[in-house]
Amino acid sequence: MSDALTFGSTIPSTAAPAVEFISLSHLNPSTELNPVPSRGIDLPYFRRYVRALEDAGYDYTLLPYGAGSADSFVVASAVGQLTERIRPIVALRPNTTFPTVGAQKLATLDQLTGGRAVVHLISGGNDAEQARQGDYLPKARRYARTSEYIDILRRSWTEPAAFSHDGEFYRFDGFGPGFAPHDGPIPISIGGQSDEAFAIGGEKADIFSFWGEPLADLRGEIDRVHAIARAAGRTTLPRIWVTFRPIIARTDELAWQKAQQYVAKLAETWQKPGPVQQYRQGAPQNVGSQRALAFAERSELYDRALWTRTAAVTNAAGASTALVGSPETVAAAILDYVDHGASLVSIRGYDTLADAIDYGEHVLPLVRQELAHRRETGQRGTLQAEHLGNYDPAYARFATAGQR
Repeated sequence: MSDALTFGSTIPSTAAPAVEFISLSHLNPSTELNPVPSRGIDLPYFRRYVRALEDAGYDYTLLPYGAGSADSFVVASAVGQLTERIRPIVALRPNTTFPTVGAQKLATLDQLTGGRAVVHLISGGNDAEQARQGDYLPKARRYARTSEYIDILRRSWTEPAAFSHDGEFYRFDGFGPGFAPHDGPIPISIGGQSDEAFAIGGEKADIFSFWGEPLADLRGEIDRVHAIARAAGRTTLPRIWVTFRPIIARTDELAWQKAQQYVAKLAETWQKPGPVQQYRQGAPQNVGSQRALAFAERSELYDRALWTRTAAVTNAAGASTALVGSPETVAAAILDYVDHGASLVSIRGYDTLADAIDYGEHVLPLVRQELAHRRETGQRGTLQAEHLGNYDPAYARFATAGQR
């Protein structure tokens, strides 16, 4: 093993000192492994799911948005009332809600939850999906609109007197003062891999989100967004959020058996006629999916535990790269990303509720124990050195065993 992979006691200079965990709230039992046709909310299931996230120790939950899905604001409000601690992240498309109204809704949610609201702005990476709700702006202009939207949100939350605005995308007169959040502006997250996404995220976002990528590639992207932030005169850099779909079992070998079963079921689901078929129509438009497919074409395995075949079989529709292994191996892999600067880690499974519970019981505590050790001793612990995953040749044999 090379010197770069010895995982000694020195904490990397790029390491985030702490990490918070994000999941995604599901409204009914349907999964990509076992799709159940439904556009509705199974209320008992939803209550159980959100309670499980809170009990498992997640810090945030993302409420996704789509033209045919439940409204993220309403679901976020329900999450806020069903939990005491977890922070709801509202996924919001600027084309769907006027910015002063969005500011009002978010501030209301923030007040109702005692300051727990977060917003993730989605500029839109698919023309057809945007058109379903009447948005025909080209992609580059959608990001310009997001930039203006951010400015109006923050001003709506902080301006002490009425103000007017006459911009490229929005115009209004005499708004405000707007309804205030619980205690200061609400954190704003954006994501994307286009040049426009980086420019706006670096200049204005509190959080910049990525899908799971190989470590060296992601580190370059983090450096890029932080360089843009510094060039804009920022002294507080955007926090880095990275998302994975872990597949865990008691041992690495058992996890790989499970992973091969999962990917076969995913491939079957994505070949069937149904709602997911819209995402298999040709090459994806968004750069994030294009990058994920390029990584998958180059290799199935990267670093300690990153597996790209799940992205390949789903046409990289959304966050789809996996971390595969025992809880110890997956926790060590998450720490690799923390060492590269990620301070927000989203982990959501393909077997949604069961995986959320398993992560909370077996993965989150290991990561938190390691970070507590670092704070107490100023040194890295042994988890990464003892659970090498793909840095050990045996792991690759598990990964390919049984493939046809």
